[in-house]
Amino acid sequence: MFKFLSAWVVGWLLLTSTVLAQSGGSPQTRLSGTVQTEDGERLPGVTIAVKGTNQGTSTDAEGRFSLALTQANSLLIVSAIGYVTQEVRATGEVLTIRLQNDIRQLSEIVVTGYGEQSRKSLTSAISTVKGDDLKDIPVASPDQLLQGRAPGVQVQANSGVPGGGIFIRVRGTNSVNAGNDPLYVVDGVFINNTNLVATGLGNQVPSNPLADLNPADIGSIEILKDANATSIYGSRGANGVVLITTKRGKSGKTRLTFDTYQGWSKAPKLFETVTGQQLAELENERFINDGGNPANVPYRAVADGGLGLPQQQPTFDRINDLFRTARTANYELAASGGTDKTQFYIGGGYFRQESIVRPTNFERYSLRINLDNQVNDRLKIGTSTTLARTIRNVSSNDNNPAGVINSALFPRSNLPVFNADGSYAKYGNFDNHLALINNLNNNAVGSRIISNLFGVYDFSPHLSLRSSWSIDFNDMYENNYNNTLLLAGQPRGTATSFLSRDVTLLNEQVLTYRQTFADQHSVQVLVGNTLQQNTFQRTTLSGQQFPSNDLQTIASSATQTGSSSRSKAGLVSFFGKANYNFRDRYSLDASLRADASSRFGVSRRWGYFPSVGLGWRVSEEDFLRNLNAFDELKLRASWGLTGNQAGISDFASLGLWQGGANYLDLPGTAPLQLANPDLSWETTRQWNIGLDAAVLKRRLALEVNYYDKYTYGLLLNVPVPRKLGYSSVIQNFGAVSNKGIEFQVTANWINRRDLSWSSSFNLARNINRIEKLAAPITTGSRDIFRLEEGASLYSFWLYRQTRVNPETGNAEYQDVNNDGAITVADRQLVGNAWPNFFGGFSNTLAYKGFDLGLNLYVEQGAKIMNMNRFFLVHGGTQRNIGYYPDQLNRWQQRGDQTSIPRLTTDPNNNNYGGVVQNLSDRYLEDGSFIRLRTLSLGYRLPAPLLTRLRLASVRAYIQATNLFTITPYSGLDPEVNSQSNVANTKNFDWATVPQPRTIQAGLTIGL
Repeated sequence: MFKFLSAWVVGWLLLTSTVLAQSGGSPQTRLSGTVQTEDGERLPGVTIAVKGTNQGTSTDAEGRFSLALTQANSLLIVSAIGYVTQEVRATGEVLTIRLQNDIRQLSEIVVTGYGEQSRKSLTSAISTVKGDDLKDIPVASPDQLLQGRAPGVQVQANSGVPGGGIFIRVRGTNSVNAGNDPLYVVDGVFINNTNLVATGLGNQVPSNPLADLNPADIGSIEILKDANATSIYGSRGANGVVLITTKRGKSGKTRLTFDTYQGWSKAPKLFETVTGQQLAELENERFINDGGNPANVPYRAVADGGLGLPQQQPTFDRINDLFRTARTANYELAASGGTDKTQFYIGGGYFRQESIVRPTNFERYSLRINLDNQVNDRLKIGTSTTLARTIRNVSSNDNNPAGVINSALFPRSNLPVFNADGSYAKYGNFDNHLALINNLNNNAVGSRIISNLFGVYDFSPHLSLRSSWSIDFNDMYENNYNNTLLLAGQPRGTATSFLSRDVTLLNEQVLTYRQTFADQHSVQVLVGNTLQQNTFQRTTLSGQQFPSNDLQTIASSATQTGSSSRSKAGLVSFFGKANYNFRDRYSLDASLRADASSRFGVSRRWGYFPSVGLGWRVSEEDFLRNLNAFDELKLRASWGLTGNQAGISDFASLGLWQGGANYLDLPGTAPLQLANPDLSWETTRQWNIGLDAAVLKRRLALEVNYYDKYTYGLLLNVPVPRKLGYSSVIQNFGAVSNKGIEFQVTANWINRRDLSWSSSFNLARNINRIEKLAAPITTGSRDIFRLEEGASLYSFWLYRQTRVNPETGNAEYQDVNNDGAITVADRQLVGNAWPNFFGGFSNTLAYKGFDLGLNLYVEQGAKIMNMNRFFLVHGGTQRNIGYYPDQLNRWQQRGDQTSIPRLTTDPNNNNYGGVVQNLSDRYLEDGSFIRLRTLSLGYRLPAPLLTRLRLASVRAYIQATNLFTITPYSGLDPEVNSQSNVANTKNFDWATVPQPRTIQAGLTIGL
């Protein structure tokens, strides 16, 4: 299918690109010239039309134009968005035209659900990351383009693993059991965000749904945030919508662009463990504190029966074996252009990134073909197609003793890496880290097709019909072999193979009517329908007992097992939307979508999601316009409902039975799921009020939004009596709220021909609260997270340590119920993973050929559970695990002031064991941070030199990523979530790969 679609699209491109452009008669005169701003800056994309005829052209990238005229002294109409339209008489053969800024017109066109709107008439809260802001930022994945650039949108990488999982939340988290990721729409295609990597990697989400996309192909990104913007997507819109628009060709000369960059990455900070001598001293002290005879400490002279004196203990460095200077390489070639009838964009890329922790890496081959063909005056057809192939070499971390990091971090530092015979040494449940690095064979190869074929038919200049057919075909093939050198491969090798496939088919029809009456009333109305089908299937094979490590296919194994699964879901939708604008001053939007899902009961399948939005451009009122104080001042308000069905089973409402309940070699079935025919949608009610303002000829712009979201009818697993034979049933019960404020200031300080300077700053605060819950829910490793009414999601449930008694050295904890004893009833909520606020700052400065850019990201107030300290500051209770240097700060004698209690394995004092079992806020840390996300410096060759070289553009650049991070957090990286694959957990740091510090050098050449 991959080869077929590639050949089909390329063939179509070759066929349609042969269509000849219409040719006119021989011109009597030729007019050329340039179009400039008031400051002398040349303007690209300006339309020059000959009044009363169909003749016209537009300016090129340098603001130049050339036009054949059949009549002398013709009247030209010169127009551009954001500038006052002028009529100019064509006198002579060379013309210079200067356009004045139209400070009453908002120049930006915003992509919305199933259409576009001018920013000036917008009533919704939509954040835009423009193409000009993206073109000079080399990144591995599109999500990296969003961090810190859109207010209210929290973007974090779960780890520093290339192509790994991400955390994106638009205005908070709405649901407990259902999905919370936004809907991604790429050129009209709804993108699957299902993780297809089945290989167990601890509790991490191993893949990123956006990693298959080449960021170089992206033209712009819009994030729809309020209900008025997202309700047109109905049941898919509750968590926000990310619209990604890719680059398209324009008529004119074919432009070729080649870009490459090379990168070098290192960990800004490494794990640390105590030396062999320090470990021995700690163990001896622990032995004495536990009541042992000082003469019999374990680390005493060998002649006395001991393990050797502390100062005789060696130190084996495993940490530096883990980390490396990782290489990144990227190559891209794109071509765009076309005729008046056919335009094309073709982009191909290769990207490879090594992880800073061996042996993981990520590769991506990508091809994008965007084609538009004007068949005739009424019909336009086109396609947007992405083909991608990814290759991952994955390895496990976090909650897995056989993970690479755990196997290097946890073993005691005085224990050798190799046995006396040269074989790999292994201790306890931990594998040998070098054995894993040198022998891991976990390969995941993905193939993806994201394609949209569309046709647009114009019945009239005001009425058009668009029909589109889309597919998101996502396929992942994994082959894993554990040889006999690994614990997982004992005794004679094990292998697994997974074939996972997720296919979404989509058909949409949209009928759109646009009209302006009396130059005052603008109306846009659309109606449409959607048919969607999603199919997921997985086949699993496993084998054990291999004759040799050289024979690794499952067919070579002595014991083979297999399984398969398949599910399908459908969605039928009808929707409508209307926009009305009066005199560019008052705006009204209304929409309604009806969705029917096969996942719900027959009588509850339909959900209805309305919205309404109002806008008032106060700056257009005479009482304010005459003051000349504001170039723009607009008030907005919106309300709407959106739905959610993500994250639940395709058969969630049905009573299910399963096979496999066999007895005496006879097949059998057993009940699996209790039916709930009344199951229906989660619903999010949201209202938003906003203000947009601009002053100083739009050099300074402000946007403020306040929102209130209330999600009710949660799709929740509710406990039921055990006598029914089930533990829970999924029901609509519970509610979660999110309230917050967003603030953004954009400044264009200087905008001259040789000097430009712009800045943007945004800040957001979100307050999350569980409003209604059937019963408290604990989740995460050791039930560290707890959900209960009145608290936030991602709340930590721990014992609160009040102090370490300076007289005894024992930890003391808050006795919540005042019963005089520390019991599980004294666990309490001691903080959560939500920041008090988060935001970003970007700055761009250009002088002649030089450009300098930076992007800062900040989070304040979020808590992180440092599980590395949890396990490695254990007071001696973990006999096979070493120590963090933090253990050296323990209490040792009377009067010591510290938060680390004395070493002991005695459970009665709850220092490290007992009831508390280390589950105290001693290991809960402040995760606030300020990070310099990117810093780049570039240089463009001047135009005269480019002319001599016969090139359109050349830019050389260097970029630093994660150059510094300011944080009180003691771990390697405050941007972390090692249990991202566990629902309702966040900011959990457990043997996680940190974000790398990267230096890149690149070159972009345009022809």
